[in-house]
Amino acid sequence: MSTPNITAHLVKKLRQLMKDASFVPKALHAYIIPSCDAHQSEYTAECDQRRAFISGFTGSMGTAIVTDTAAALWTDGRYYLQAQQELDQTWVLMKEGQHDTLREGPWLVNHFKGYMPQQGCVVGVDPLLLDQKCWVELEKELLGAGHQLVAVTSNLVDVVWGADKPQRPNNPVLVHDKHWTGKSHIDKINELRNTIKQKDCYAVVLTALDDVAYLLNMRGSDIPYNPLFFSYMIVTLESVTIFVDVSKLTAEATQHLQQEPCPVEVAPYEDLLPRLTQVCSSVPPGQFVWLPTTCSQAVVGCVPPHQRRLLCTPVALPRAVKNPTEIQGLEACHVRDGAALCSFLAWLEQEAPQETQTEMSAAAYLEQCRAKQDNYRGLSFETITAVGSNAAITHYRTSPATNRTVTTRHIYLVDSGAHYSDGTTDVTRTLHFGEPTAAERDAFTRVLKGHIALATAVFPPKIKGNRLDSFARQFLWSVGLDYGHGTGHGIGMFLNVHEGPMGIGWRTYPDDPGLEEGMFLSDEPGYYKAGEFGIRIESIVRVVKADTPHRHNDQDFLTFKVVTLAPIQAKLIDVSLLTNAELDWLNAYHETVRKEVGAVLSAQRDQRALEWLMRETVPIARLA
Repeated sequence: MSTPNITAHLVKKLRQLMKDASFVPKALHAYIIPSCDAHQSEYTAECDQRRAFISGFTGSMGTAIVTDTAAALWTDGRYYLQAQQELDQTWVLMKEGQHDTLREGPWLVNHFKGYMPQQGCVVGVDPLLLDQKCWVELEKELLGAGHQLVAVTSNLVDVVWGADKPQRPNNPVLVHDKHWTGKSHIDKINELRNTIKQKDCYAVVLTALDDVAYLLNMRGSDIPYNPLFFSYMIVTLESVTIFVDVSKLTAEATQHLQQEPCPVEVAPYEDLLPRLTQVCSSVPPGQFVWLPTTCSQAVVGCVPPHQRRLLCTPVALPRAVKNPTEIQGLEACHVRDGAALCSFLAWLEQEAPQETQTEMSAAAYLEQCRAKQDNYRGLSFETITAVGSNAAITHYRTSPATNRTVTTRHIYLVDSGAHYSDGTTDVTRTLHFGEPTAAERDAFTRVLKGHIALATAVFPPKIKGNRLDSFARQFLWSVGLDYGHGTGHGIGMFLNVHEGPMGIGWRTYPDDPGLEEGMFLSDEPGYYKAGEFGIRIESIVRVVKADTPHRHNDQDFLTFKVVTLAPIQAKLIDVSLLTNAELDWLNAYHETVRKEVGAVLSAQRDQRALEWLMRETVPIARLA
């Protein structure tokens, strides 16, 4: 790697702290730095981006390990290229998912073989930042080789960071009205208590930020692009407590929490662990404390083993299966979002021949287009706007150093989304404003075929999402191509743009309850040719009943309804590779886009975008 050695001094300081008895219970031979925060969030506030600080790698997924003699970083296929560009010579990139890459535990065991002391090596980690499943697996692997995993409650990266570490955000918490959510927080809490009883539990701990936000019908802005606020909850059969900085609560939020017949006690954010210990002393014999499988080892450690019931958070399924109000809102916001995207792409197509716009200016204009839409609340993630070889970096982030001009000579990929009061969007479209090459058209068409195959799949209820992954990959696989990211993720209702517990990908989703009506997921196959171009077609789909001639075992089968409404560029399609059925699907989809989005653009009197939409949705004729 050619990146200057800018993190070497940070790693050196960290190694010194690993031996400092003031901070560690035992001298450490290795220290683990996960990506997440204490809530196991995918996206984090700046103050929690410890792995990015110590390594220089800014992707959302990765684990860093520093030993006495080595520094290694694991990340998956979405980030291989980005990591190669951002990591300096201090670090070794471990390409997670490749057959010859050891996982963290086996790598540590292998690494320690060269200098194993008589008592074994000691590996430290902040127990708030490692979920309990990872802790148990890693501890087993280390113990089996004579090593130890220990909790280090003073986060060593924070100590290295020192006074320069950003302050924790303290933004206002707002109420998200029942008009948008379709159900009051009191009704949700009562339903949660019924679920707790069914599992013989006395209490449940909620550690994920979107669990709390969903359950209480409240939103915040502590993490960029995520309408969340730092908090925990404990719900028992007798009480409800939120752990949050009280200064964050607006007068409306305070009044909201005090509503009878279910007032919510407000306790300091830092009090979760000691309060949980107190709750455990009140658990009746034969009952349990429900702990989410994704919660941290620090939380699990507060509950005696005989009281633990480790299960998928009970909030996950009701959050994923949208109610009628949420369904209506999500579908409505996607029409408006489609209008914004059409307005943006019509403008960019006009600008591309002049070569006056860049990736960054394009992203700014797209945000302006979305901000004009009703009920807009902000972007749902940082817009990925990428030209040519930059588009080959799956989760590319543009910067002044990498910012490329939009031209008619290169593919342009835009992956973007927004929050609205009635829903969250995530859409990717790939375009060429000039003449695409035969290779680009071939790859694009194979991605499109996979997109259609997944969108039209028919499947029994409760099937796990990963069983559908090959529907989207088959046309790439047939010619020896593939992509490194997942094929589909759930999406929130003015919540996280990536929402579990279900998903579609080659990995298994351990908490996937199986697909059912009312779930919303993405359908996003792609292809990325390093150094040249990237392609992805992403739409949000809703799980609906399928119209089938038979009903095996008297059950309805399911399929998807596409709710994202934005044209798929015909210029990039090799029509000879499409079947008549695929062409019919695409033409029908474009007719829906023309009708629904066209009505919004007409009402907004956006003539340029309307004319562009009409051109881009002209039916494609079948080949003779």
